[in-house]
Amino acid sequence: MRKRQPAKAEAASDSTPDLMLADDIGAFTADPLGYVRYAFAWGEGDLAGMTGPRAWQRAVLEDIGAHLSDPARRFTPLRLARASGHGIGKSALIAMLVKWALDTCPDARVIVTANTEAQLRTKTAPELAKWSHLALTAPWFRHSATAMISTIAGRETSWRCDLVTWSEHNTEAFAGLHNLGKRIVLVFDEASGIADKVWEVALGALTDADTEIIWLAFGNPTHATGAFRECFGRQRALWRGAQIDARDVEGTNKAYLDELVRSFGEDSDVARVRVRGLFPSATAMQFIGQSVIEAAQSRAIATLAGGEPVIFGVDCARFGDDESVLAIRCGSDARSRPWLAWRGAEAMQLAGDIALATQKWRPDAIMVDAGNIGAAIVDRLRQLVGDVPVIEVWFGGEGRDAELEPGVAVHTANKRAEIWARMRAWLRHGAIPDTARLRDDLAGPTYGFAADDTRIRLERKADMKRRGLPSPDWADALACTFAEPVLPRMMPNWLDPARVAALRDEDRYTELD
Repeated sequence: MRKRQPAKAEAASDSTPDLMLADDIGAFTADPLGYVRYAFAWGEGDLAGMTGPRAWQRAVLEDIGAHLSDPARRFTPLRLARASGHGIGKSALIAMLVKWALDTCPDARVIVTANTEAQLRTKTAPELAKWSHLALTAPWFRHSATAMISTIAGRETSWRCDLVTWSEHNTEAFAGLHNLGKRIVLVFDEASGIADKVWEVALGALTDADTEIIWLAFGNPTHATGAFRECFGRQRALWRGAQIDARDVEGTNKAYLDELVRSFGEDSDVARVRVRGLFPSATAMQFIGQSVIEAAQSRAIATLAGGEPVIFGVDCARFGDDESVLAIRCGSDARSRPWLAWRGAEAMQLAGDIALATQKWRPDAIMVDAGNIGAAIVDRLRQLVGDVPVIEVWFGGEGRDAELEPGVAVHTANKRAEIWARMRAWLRHGAIPDTARLRDDLAGPTYGFAADDTRIRLERKADMKRRGLPSPDWADALACTFAEPVLPRMMPNWLDPARVAALRDEDRYTELD
């Protein structure tokens, strides 16, 4: 049975059940777990057989309560992310939290969005309605298809929860979310599928002073890249994140989850995403998998025997947020020699800086993206660097077959697909800089097939930008180092043919006389 906590209003002669309930509920403003235990009839009706929220749900509720109860943290934004397998009760927890947020803070504002309109309309919204009707406070808010609205006259616009379909081209609902001095809750349901641009604009809701701000991001980790992935990666210091294996959660269908693992394998992407709450090693059409990139960034640099050519790869940009990048690779080592990057630099400046780098690193070839301002850089470099070959790389040019994995060659639709395929194969033993920008650039492009369905074609930069991803300038620079085979211009002493011939003709035993 549900037990009502003692209320201060009980001592007043004019107390009514409604006022007593309001007084009790108000006591839970910084205690969402206490609210959930009090406001719902656990063990009765639709909640028969349930004694309270699940363990992982309790942990989230306790995290929020601890944050709000700490005067030093209360008005700093709290960001909670949970990546999980299927069936752990994400939507139920979202509904409980939305109801708590509205019930315990006058004029609270809540925005809920999801990865698709169908998810929001057919799953999130019905779960919100269900739990709202189960609560002791059900009459406090009325429901529409897209909102929960206070039933107090005059508070319809200030005290509410709105279900908003996101659009990266129409982000006003997120940009205008402010509620100074009160409470804001922003919920991303199935967060992995929400565009990075929406996450970026939502940051504007975190700027109000003296305001309780809670940002929740829940979902299956379906995408190996993107803002949700970064909650557990380079942005992990800002987020309180956890990844939950559905097999460890009470009430889940263990037989079905075990069947998925047996059928596809413990380390398969199906098991990682649908069961273990781990991000996939690659999205369905991601050209280079996350695990391959992370291995290359953490791999020790192999000791080279000598004779490997030093190659410069240059990706050229001129305007906007794109960068011009110089990557330097020697055999399997693309890390020990520092790369260079420029933003908004003119062709002559880039050519001059690259020429200076040749004096230090003495490359055996310079491969330059000939698009954009690249053609001018090629011409100027040929004047400046003397006998160092400067080779034009035309991304749209004809692509040759490339070995993707040992014994597996692929047809490529153009030069860019070819050099990325060669780079992908090299990454299995190469060492690259451990930078977030390079990691994101390598993981960003997806791939498809040309019209004849036999030639691999890499996603265009323009299409990547429509998905909210930057141009992969750093990865393109590294890919340029694979444009043509290169031999070292100077052989090390131990490989010098003249030296080898001299040693062959010399009687070294005379040294013993």
